Amino acid sequence: MLDFRPILFILGLLLSTLALAMSLPALVDAATGHADWQVFLASAGLTLFIGVSLILTMRGSDMAIGIREAFILTIASWLGVTLFASLPFVFAELNLSFADAFFEAMSGITTTGATVITNLDAAPPGILLWRALLQWLGGIGIIVTAVAVLPMLKVGGMQLFRMESSDTSDKVLPRAAQISTAIGAIYFILTALCAIAYWLAGMPGFDAIAHAMTTIATGGFSTSDDSLAAFATPGIEWIAVVFMIVGSLPFVLYLQAVRGRPMSLFRDSQVRWFLSLALTLVVIIVLILWVSQDFTSGQSLRLSAFNTISILTGTGYSTAAFDNWGSFALTIFFLIMFIGGCAGSTTCGIKIFRFQILYETATAQIRRLVQPHGVFIPYYNRNPITDEVTMSVMSFFFFYVLVFIALALGLSALGLDFLTALSGAATSISNVGPGLGPVIGPNGTFTTLPDAAKWLLSAGMLLGRLELFTILVLFAPAFWKP
Repeated sequence: MLDFRPILFILGLLLSTLALAMSLPALVDAATGHADWQVFLASAGLTLFIGVSLILTMRGSDMAIGIREAFILTIASWLGVTLFASLPFVFAELNLSFADAFFEAMSGITTTGATVITNLDAAPPGILLWRALLQWLGGIGIIVTAVAVLPMLKVGGMQLFRMESSDTSDKVLPRAAQISTAIGAIYFILTALCAIAYWLAGMPGFDAIAHAMTTIATGGFSTSDDSLAAFATPGIEWIAVVFMIVGSLPFVLYLQAVRGRPMSLFRDSQVRWFLSLALTLVVIIVLILWVSQDFTSGQSLRLSAFNTISILTGTGYSTAAFDNWGSFALTIFFLIMFIGGCAGSTTCGIKIFRFQILYETATAQIRRLVQPHGVFIPYYNRNPITDEVTMSVMSFFFFYVLVFIALALGLSALGLDFLTALSGAATSISNVGPGLGPVIGPNGTFTTLPDAAKWLLSAGMLLGRLELFTILVLFAPAFWKP
């Protein structure tokens, strides 16, 4: 039988942590004389009460968690945190509906970056900080999930990284809890470095901290409707490019680098593939802008690097209406929404390693067709790829496409136009942020969409963030059998 006691205990710990995080925007609003500090304080009190109640009532029970409990815990954690994180949005002076508030909270905690809030430049500072905090917490949350949970659940080929970490000679630290703590420290240090860099480049202190949190988390929430274009400083954009890439690489490799193996970051084939792809895409978009748009070579390079890296990594910042750069550029931006960065990073999407596994498997299959009696084994990072991993990755691709089609059809059925429905489905399941077109494009928001569409997109964000199978497995009757 399923044991919900450890699940509720851990959920209580998470809610208590969330309540403490709510105190920060409460202090900011109180310091600036904004009445929303009472909203954050009341929300923190309610969240803390429920969190502590769960801890006290469930403590002392057996904390052993099986595979089925781990699936439920992962989903309950993200849903529960999102639900309570939406409370400040509901009761703040923004007057958001519950559908809008839940959408904003889900977009924040999944580091998607899609927003229903307009006129951000005049929004209360507490709300702006809360949005950034949600993405920052969601970023470290997905790293820990990817390192400690998804490999154990064998979701979409993630067991590949479990096999790598199970070799005692390659263990970074002896326990997953220690690894998570160490990665959290690195995450905090990188955020601080990003904030300092923004501040030195001319960004105000509050904006520097908020943008640093959403840059490292590859989330994309900004303090302005114009995103980073509001600061009109090329140096700030290049800093963002650097730290978006930093957030897209495996954090376990940063830990290995700190512990005396700096070259492990560059020996990883996933990192090499990602950096090569990013460079190639930037060059292609530079050529498109230089030839078809009225930009200088320097402007073309800056706009291409910033917006291409932002969409590829799923950050979602924008400094230009890139959906107006022509059909070829539009097609590229739509396709790279699905790619994402490396496994074990804050990024979203399909992830680079799955494309590598498909490529190696397809290459081996072609060689077998040419030489039927030959033995060809696909490799990833110089290790053979097992049939189990290959099947997991192929299944992931199948369901990814299937869910994308279902989301697009659902949005179309709700009256959205073709481009909005298609890009909305892509940006939600890939946790990118902006879509394409005049409604939800780089210069638009999701405000005008019907509530049903926002609920559907929220579901897509959660599915994409938790790698699909973590949620889809709940619909299998066999999961609930003793």
